[in-house]
Formats: sequence, C-alpha cells, structure tokens
Amino acid sequence: MLGRFGTLTPLLQNVQIQQQQRGMATLKSISIRLKSVKNIQKITQSMKMVSAAKYSRAERELKAVRPIGDGAKQFYEKAEIAALPDIPQKLVIAITSDRGLCGACHTSVARHIRTELNKDNQNIKVVCVGDKSRAILQRIYGKNIILACNEIGRLPPTFIDASKLADAILRSDYQFSSGEIVFNRFRSVVSYVTETLPVFSLASVTAAPKLSVYDSLDDEVIQSYLEFSLAALVFYAMKEGACSEQSSRMTAMDNASKNAGEMIEKLTLTFNRTRQAVITRELIEIISGASAL
Repeated sequence: MLGRFGTLTPLLQNVQIQQQQRGMATLKSISIRLKSVKNIQKITQSMKMVSAAKYSRAERELKAVRPIGDGAKQFYEKAEIAALPDIPQKLVIAITSDRGLCGACHTSVARHIRTELNKDNQNIKVVCVGDKSRAILQRIYGKNIILACNEIGRLPPTFIDASKLADAILRSDYQFSSGEIVFNRFRSVVSYVTETLPVFSLASVTAAPKLSVYDSLDDEVIQSYLEFSLAALVFYAMKEGACSEQSSRMTAMDNASKNAGEMIEKLTLTFNRTRQAVITRELIEIISGASAL
C-alpha cells in the first residue's frame, strides 16, 4: 500500500506540469493567431483604400464611355438586326479580369455563360477576357474557348486594348452569325448586375429588314463600322466591368476588415481569460504549497 501511494506524488506533479504547459501553449497559439489576424486586417484595410482610389477613377472614366456603348448598341436596335437561322454558330465574350477578392463579380459572368453552354455547347464558342473566367470555364468547357487574354485588371482598360481584342476576334477562323458580350453593369457602390450586349456578323447586318433607313451603306462601310462597334462595345463592357470589380472589391475588403475586427475582439477576450486562468492556477498552487509547509 505504501509503495502504491508512494508513486502518487510524482504523478500529480506530472499532471500539474502538463496542465501548465498546456496553458502556456494555449496562450502562445492564441497570441500567434491574434497577431496573424491583425496583420490580415492591415492588408484588407490597405486593399480597401487602394480599391477606393481605383473605384473613384473608374467611375469618373465610365461616365465618359457610356455614350460610346449606348450609341453602338442603338444601331442594332434601330435596324432590328437578328441572327441568321441557317447559321447557328454563336460567339460569347466574357469580360472579367485576372484578380480576385471581389466577391462574386467574376463568378456571375461565368455562371451566365455556363448556363448558355449547358443549353447548346456545340455551336457556342467563348472568348475569355481575364484569367478568372478562363479558369472557371476551362475545366468543363475548355474545348469551347477559342481565345483567352490575360493581364487584365492591373491597369485601367483602354481603347487600344479593346481594339486589339476586337482585331483578334475578327481575325480568328470562327465564323459566327451572332454573339453577345457578358459583363457586369455598374449600378451603385454596392450593386451591379450581369448584362449582355449584342454582337452580329456582316451577313446578319446586311440581311436586316430595316437597314435601308441608313443611306449610302455598302459592304465595306458596314464592315468598317462593325469593326469599330465591336471595339467600342468591348471597351464599354471592360469599363463597366472594371468599375463593378473595384466597387465589389472595396465592399468585400470592408466586410473582411470588419470581420477581422470582430475576430480580434474575441481572440483578445479569450487570451485575457486564458492568461487570467493560468495566473490564478499558479497562485493557487503557490498558496497550497505554502500552506502545506
């Protein structure tokens, strides 16, 4: 019996040492987590400030670009241009960027295109502007992507970029009758909506029933206008998408900063409670040892 109880004291000491080590390890892990969350909050706050500056510039430039897009779009509406029934081929241009952390801004564009591809993936080809749309669509519909471009979103889009993209689309071997540009239309700082812009080929325009309302139009003039209108519509869609992206990223970073602040408060409270518990336990052990003597 005495030998059995003689091993009781070392076991209690080992348990106490393990509890102390566990308490210190918990404090250390909470401290590391708290520091990491604070660093994340600094990053999200910095990204919010950068996005706010880019958003103000994008909104200012968008106001000057919107008449260009509206003017190019009215031509298709006034002439009542429609797709040719004997040519089912369709082109879809996805306007996104290479950068994320902006909510569902890019996902909404890819979701709209994925719905169209689910209906008919044999006669639809996709042009991906930005790596985000390409990464989402390539896994399932990689064979439908005929053109992809990157380095989008780092700098504000220009008409030269839109002209190069329009020239690459027209120089491709894909012959389409109609198409659409899928982009995010900016509405407010916290709101955007996914919309489409029509795109038609030369054959579809020349077969329009109300094309005669425009005087002195031959195939060369129509072709030149279609090249310009495609670049104008792409430029307008890129500006709308850039403004929507910056506003969405600004809102997302603001929410992330608030969530990090709430997490910092909870971790600070947990750290203080754990430290107080460790200190109280150590004081109890010291007082109990002194009383035993």
